[in-house]
Amino acid sequence: MARIAPVTAPYDDVTRPLLAAMMPAGVEPIGLFRTFVRNPAMSRAMHPWGRYELGRDLSISLRQREIVIDRTTARCGCEYEWGVHVAFFAERADLDGAQIRSLTHGSADDPCWTDPADRDLLLAVDDLHDRSTVTDAHWAALATHHEAAALLDIVLLAGWYHAISYAANAAGVALEPGAPRFADHAAGEAADGGSPVGP
Repeated sequence: MARIAPVTAPYDDVTRPLLAAMMPAGVEPIGLFRTFVRNPAMSRAMHPWGRYELGRDLSISLRQREIVIDRTTARCGCEYEWGVHVAFFAERADLDGAQIRSLTHGSADDPCWTDPADRDLLLAVDDLHDRSTVTDAHWAALATHHEAAALLDIVLLAGWYHAISYAANAAGVALEPGAPRFADHAAGEAADGGSPVGP
């Protein structure tokens, strides 16, 4: 149950443009954004940074971005934000079923991670979650794939999605209708990365 109730339509003259700026044209605003607009000043302040993190100026690829976001939100137990990103971006990021399962429940040692760059990214994200830093060994490995700008983007992206996870979890934002759940990508999933077996 929501601890902070999201606004509902019809939206007032302050809320309407804030929500419109957060979503693609013609797409209904998601629950998290309808919660954030309970604080209009905060929503306005967050908007430019959120656009940067999901925009073309970010110095890492969409696939790398989604690996960071999916792993961070899964490690934070934020089924809401994880589900939104898996639903909207996993296919575009070329993440298959086995990789989504691994990001959700597994580790960088899982056989689905055949690209060392993906594995090193995953290890760095886990370090950030567990240690609030990256070990020297994992940083050195990550730096073989990324320049300084991208390294900063990776660290701040993980931090941003910790904050998003905290907000969604603490406010009790309800899962989006039809969004995947952690259990949809549990260990019962077919080994070939196909559809999950059962709930």
